[in-house]
Amino acid sequence: MSINFYHLKDLSRSARDRLLERTRVDAEEYTSAVKPILEEVRRRGDLAVIEYTKKYDGVDLSPHQLKISEAEIKSAYQRLSCSVLKAIETAITHVRSFHQRQMPELFWMIELFPGIQAGEKITPIESVGLYVPGGRGFFPSTMIMLGIPAVVAQVPQIVVCTPPLKDGSVDPATLVAADLCGIKNIYRVGGVQAMGALAYGTETLPKVLKIVGPGSTYVTAAKRVLRDEVDVGIPAGPSESLILTDDTADPYLACLDLLIEAEHGSDSSAYLVTCSERVGQEVRQLLPSLLEKVPDWRRKFCEAVFSTYGGIIVAEDLDEAIAFVNDFAPEHLEILCENPFEIMKKVKNAGEILLGEYTPISTSVYALGTNHVLPTTGFARTYSALSVYDFLKRSSISYLTREGFETLKDPVIALAEYEGFFTHAMAVRERRFKSKKD
Repeated sequence: MSINFYHLKDLSRSARDRLLERTRVDAEEYTSAVKPILEEVRRRGDLAVIEYTKKYDGVDLSPHQLKISEAEIKSAYQRLSCSVLKAIETAITHVRSFHQRQMPELFWMIELFPGIQAGEKITPIESVGLYVPGGRGFFPSTMIMLGIPAVVAQVPQIVVCTPPLKDGSVDPATLVAADLCGIKNIYRVGGVQAMGALAYGTETLPKVLKIVGPGSTYVTAAKRVLRDEVDVGIPAGPSESLILTDDTADPYLACLDLLIEAEHGSDSSAYLVTCSERVGQEVRQLLPSLLEKVPDWRRKFCEAVFSTYGGIIVAEDLDEAIAFVNDFAPEHLEILCENPFEIMKKVKNAGEILLGEYTPISTSVYALGTNHVLPTTGFARTYSALSVYDFLKRSSISYLTREGFETLKDPVIALAEYEGFFTHAMAVRERRFKSKKD
């Protein structure tokens, strides 16, 4: 098994920059492939959705079967084991508590100066589409991570799209998770056709103002095409993680956690970044034996990752390791160091930060409470984890009394005239008031 192993001090600037790269795809190729599908959905609505569902999912549906019935949602409970149902309930409890804490004050105003008041009014987005993918498995956890913040934000219309299984049914855990979140509008539609249906609306699926949720490269390409039509949320790409360690880290735990995101797919990125040659070499030795315990199809993903966009990186010291972390801006960052809370203060760019050996990435993905829908491909430099804020919008509120207007009159005229906006200045300079009230 080939495992990439790098010493940062030995790398040229260009070689180091290559470590920051993620899997590349031909964007134009995928964009060209999805445009005709989106156009057909826009033109022909349900009929196009049904045709593409048959073509790509192998399921022949009628229009009335697109929406999941109440009976199907109820029967989904019977198809789950008690342990999975309990796990979903636990996750929802924690995720709801975390996101309720995020909710801002819905209206506030302050007096900036006598007679000058300003503030904000917070309102939920009127309609959102939540996309829960299929393909490589079932993802009820994604349903929870998308659904709870939308519900907590009190979005009036929440629509879920998720692809059907070969027999036409939908993953029961996803249905139960949606139901326990309080979401009833669920459609058995996946892929590019789901993106088109949510963006344009069809006879059966309502048009929404925003679409959130991860998906395949084709789904990502469809979002890119649709971004002038609908808000497509956080930029999403293949999964990625960095495990940051010093010499105190347990190599076995570091090795276990290095595998977590690598099993998502061969296009994932997963690096151990350490200032300890010993830890790096021990992880290198442990990886093959741990991989033997992984099922074949997942093991192939991991092996591909560690020979392409993953592996082990040894820095000269902890500061150099942290600098690399900030340059990479990972989706998931796990810190296995002696003083993780102190080191965390130096981290500027990461979708999420997990501290200490008792907090592997898996815990945040499934049950801890934080959101696992995170920015990838370096967008953690400017984007945050999915939250209630993604389902809310802010309107600025302003109010001036006569005194406040007189205070602002001269500076407004001066700046408007300087910028050449004649009517901006005139509206203030020529203003006359009939009322004597403030």
